[in-house]
Amino acid sequence: MCCGYRKPYKYVIDAEKDAFYHNNVGLNYLQDRVYYAAIQEFKIAVQLSPNTQATAVFKENLGETYMFIGYPDMARVCFEDAVKLYGLNLKYYINLAECYNQLNILQSKIEEYKASDSIYDKIILGLLYIKTGETKRGILTLDEVCMTEPDLLITPAIREYLKQITKDL
Repeated sequence: MCCGYRKPYKYVIDAEKDAFYHNNVGLNYLQDRVYYAAIQEFKIAVQLSPNTQATAVFKENLGETYMFIGYPDMARVCFEDAVKLYGLNLKYYINLAECYNQLNILQSKIEEYKASDSIYDKIILGLLYIKTGETKRGILTLDEVCMTEPDLLITPAIREYLKQITKDL
């Protein structure tokens, strides 16, 4: 006996999948220069998937959008959250340093990060030195990070960044 019965399709709500969808829609809006809609889509993506590694990407996209439209104070929170959620992407640190530069708080942040012994704080410290014009000091700080943590996932990206910076000298 055979029967042609099939269970009806049932849509399952998956917040993580929907978060990626909203992030992609935000990127499309960004490409079309519809910034307010892009910001809203990135915010939805963050709300659907909070505190994951993917959330760092969503926050980074939101921060870059804020920087592009001229709101570095709002971007700062996004970049700092992205670094906290996933501290192994050099692009997050570079954008955070640029944000601090736009806000004119480089020197205060240098003093703040000097006091810390965290390897991740040394990465941002090196980038801040480079932003202030103390390129050699920044290169030495980043090179020290590469020497002390050769197996860290971010180390190859730092080495490539150092090659680019030294080539420009």
